[in-house]
Formats: sequence, C-alpha cells, structure tokens
Amino acid sequence: MSEPRERLTAWVHGHVQGVGFRWWTRARALELGLVGYASNQRDRRVLVVAEGPPTALDALLAHLRSGETPGRVELVVDSRDAPRGDLSGFVER
Repeated sequence: MSEPRERLTAWVHGHVQGVGFRWWTRARALELGLVGYASNQRDRRVLVVAEGPPTALDALLAHLRSGETPGRVELVVDSRDAPRGDLSGFVER
C-alpha cells in the first residue's frame, strides 16, 4: 500500500523574488518526489503548492524555513488539505 498523500499550500514572505528562490524550491521539491509549483505573487510573496507524502511535505517545509534559501525568508504560512491530483511535475510560475 502506498503512503497517503496531502496537498501543502505555503505562502513564503520575505525577500524571495528575483533571487532564484522558485528555482531552488523546485529543485528541493523534485529531490523529494513532489509535484506542484512555486509562483511569484504581486505582493512579493511566493506561493508554493505541492502534493505528495506528508513526510516529503514536512521536509520541503523544513527546507523553506531552514535559513539556507536564496534571498531571505521571514515567514512561511502553511496549510494542508486533501490532494486534488491535478498537478504533474514541479514548475516555476
């Protein structure tokens, strides 16, 4: 039986646009076997949406909060939901 899946929505606040943050997030997500996207928002936040096993989502959140990201993350506000299954690959938007 496969591990359950969840959907993570994370709003990343700080200096995270124009610094390679979406590319870095994509690389971490792909290493973890997640699908989803990282998207710049008009208010200068980055929206990260990912689906996969809860343990992999926990690891992605730990990366986002690690202090080792490009730019400067000040706050990550996250929530979990049931997966929608509408994502494939991990892309920068």
